[in-house]
Amino acid sequence: MPREQKKRGRRGASKRDRDEDPDTQSKPVKRQKSEDVDNEVEIVVDNEQLYHEEAHDTLTGPGDLPFYGMLDDDEQEYFKSADSILELNQFADAEERNLFVANVYREANGKELKIANSQSCSRLMERLILMSSPEQLKALFQRFSGHFLHLVQHRFASHCCETLFSQSAPLVTQELTAPIEDQPSGTENGEIYVSMENLFLYTVNELEGNLGYLMTQQFASHTIRVLLVVLSGRPLIDSATTALLQSKKKENIDVAIHTPKSLRAEAVQRAVPDSFHVTIDKIMLGTVAGLDTTSIRALAAHPLGNPVLQVMLELEFSRLGKSKAGDENSLFRRLLPDDPPTEGTASASFINGLLYDSIGSRLLEVILQFAPGKAFKAIYRSLFRERLGSLARNDIAGFVVIRLLERLSKEDLEYAVEQICPQIDSLIQRSRTSVIKILIERCLVRKIETLPIAISLTTSYGREGSNALMKMLKLEASGTEEVSQDRKRQLEAQDTGRLHGSLLAQAMLDAQGSLQEIVTSSILTMDIATLVLMAKDRTATHVLQKSLAYQEHNGVFRRKIIQRFLSHISELSLDAIASHVIDKFWTATEGFLFIRERIAGELLENEASLRESFSGRAVWRNWMMDLYKRRRTEWISRAKDIHSIAVTDPIGKIQLKTSIALAREKFAAARTSRQRTFKAQTGSNGVSIST
Repeated sequence: MPREQKKRGRRGASKRDRDEDPDTQSKPVKRQKSEDVDNEVEIVVDNEQLYHEEAHDTLTGPGDLPFYGMLDDDEQEYFKSADSILELNQFADAEERNLFVANVYREANGKELKIANSQSCSRLMERLILMSSPEQLKALFQRFSGHFLHLVQHRFASHCCETLFSQSAPLVTQELTAPIEDQPSGTENGEIYVSMENLFLYTVNELEGNLGYLMTQQFASHTIRVLLVVLSGRPLIDSATTALLQSKKKENIDVAIHTPKSLRAEAVQRAVPDSFHVTIDKIMLGTVAGLDTTSIRALAAHPLGNPVLQVMLELEFSRLGKSKAGDENSLFRRLLPDDPPTEGTASASFINGLLYDSIGSRLLEVILQFAPGKAFKAIYRSLFRERLGSLARNDIAGFVVIRLLERLSKEDLEYAVEQICPQIDSLIQRSRTSVIKILIERCLVRKIETLPIAISLTTSYGREGSNALMKMLKLEASGTEEVSQDRKRQLEAQDTGRLHGSLLAQAMLDAQGSLQEIVTSSILTMDIATLVLMAKDRTATHVLQKSLAYQEHNGVFRRKIIQRFLSHISELSLDAIASHVIDKFWTATEGFLFIRERIAGELLENEASLRESFSGRAVWRNWMMDLYKRRRTEWISRAKDIHSIAVTDPIGKIQLKTSIALAREKFAAARTSRQRTFKAQTGSNGVSIST
């Protein structure tokens, strides 16, 4: 008979004792993880002690989700085929597409809830919402009304609710700004007219009472954030808002259609009715009313509750004004009751705990970014002023340091430079160059001397010419020629240090003086093979393009660099990345007609290969090679015009302002100046004013 496998030693014996003793099973072990990892959070208490607690002890859910039924095989087959057709979007015109969408809505009548809860057909519902007219959006909104509490908690239906809220937001603004005579009232087509404002208010009333639970629910948390942003009027397509509303794993479902400007989501503040502001205040008060400081701080470390707190804090600071931060019932004061949060207080321990937490640090960034000036200065001087150098080296706290540097005054920034400069070598080794980049940018804004930063960078990267920039960009001189483009993209996505190094070099080029000289001198000492590799690299090419930007004092540098590329113009023009460098040569050769002619001559020699390549055709068009080939005299007159300015239009084509156009602008500006001078001398009544 086979023997039972047992672990030998003290650990194995202790484990067997716990399994056999029923009393030990009922007692929780210290720092034991809960079965529901999503509901488990870390709370920072006095003396920076961490312990775990269930986040839903005081927040109860609405119960089990109802079952709305399943689609039969024929219905699933039809809706899947409809989803494929909408994804391809190969309709002849908008009228044909709208007719198809209306037919799908007709087939889905009465089955909207089943489709939204279906794993295979919920994507169809999202695409339908993106292509729906205002009337169809309202009809679907009314179908979902009364079921939002359950839909927002569903794995698939919650995404449909998010899309519905986002697409309906511009309708609220349109109805609010529409003329009174254009607004319908009473009944329409035998049905009672309901405004989109009321539909959103009905939804909030339906979710009210469960918002505290929904904040940390796995699928409802994202929907609650979208709803708060819609009610506040914040832009929905802002990059900062998008990162806060959805996770990186979200599947982006989009369709290429033309949307009217009035219904288009733009990166600007939207006009919302006053009832939305009242509703937001009600939501924020009701959500945190039943929670004490410890429970709110628990949400700060929760992966789902933390983003909701970020949205609520930002809305509190932006909407209710800076004076709201002093209110004892405000969310800010509930998190940080000590004023000021000096070292040794519970608020200071909470902030120190958030500093090194990958989730909690994001909430701390929002606090430092939007807190009133008085509160920010108190937090900075008591907790951060003497620790900037050590905090900048940390992978998590470094992002908090960036937010601090963005708000420092000139005197505090000068002190920060003194603290961070000795740590630059350590920051480079840890690939924390984003802190150095922000430090340079803020020094330029505050007009602070950047020589100490340049000395520290030279000491860290060395004085070996091209090797300094090669180390900064992490550019390898060989070994990447045979790697495919897809593999290169994959490797670059994994190595974020290359991107941060490129951004640092570009920031150094903006700073005229010693910082700019470090980059330009490194480029001048590179051999032509390294320069070609740099031009073809996806991240390093931006540094090369920025160094070629037209400036009056860098004419010698531009002439030397471009002349070294003359025998490689055709090769670079055929590359999808390096072709942008050739486009940049037009403005970089301003005043160097002989260089422009040599580049154009090399392009003309390789006309056949350029016309067969997409990037080659773009270079041919931007350099006006058809004009050079047929009417060379006219091309030369434009090329040698010292005062011609290259302008890139939204399509990407380069247009030139000729001398006569510039002369007209100069004459118009002079005439306007003379008119203003005449009015100032004669007064408003045309009477001369004598002294």
